[in-house]
Amino acid sequence: MALNNKSNNPRKRSGSSCSCSKNNIADAASWCLAFVLVSLILMCMFIRDTASSNNMAVINNVVCDEIYVVGEGETLHTIGDKCSDPFIVENNPHIHDPDDVYPGLVIKITPSPRNNILN
Repeated sequence: MALNNKSNNPRKRSGSSCSCSKNNIADAASWCLAFVLVSLILMCMFIRDTASSNNMAVINNVVCDEIYVVGEGETLHTIGDKCSDPFIVENNPHIHDPDDVYPGLVIKITPSPRNNILN
């Protein structure tokens, strides 16, 4: 009888399973907390991006200076929409062909007051 080292004490067995259960609860709580924190961070980023988009809508009315340098992939149409100037070709006599726009081309922008009010 003395050779049997296994304990038949029910308190010890339930105590060890109880501590394992506490570890499982702690792990689950940690994962839930991590999920909540990541969700809050993502929501804050979304709210900040939305707010900056709303600010850009206000800034877009004043985004172009009087002198504008054409960037890569821009057309007179996109610049006209961006800068509220539908008469870019008429106000820039050095542009002979509206399709011949290249990066680095300097153009004069005259925003239309009517378009600024509509935006």
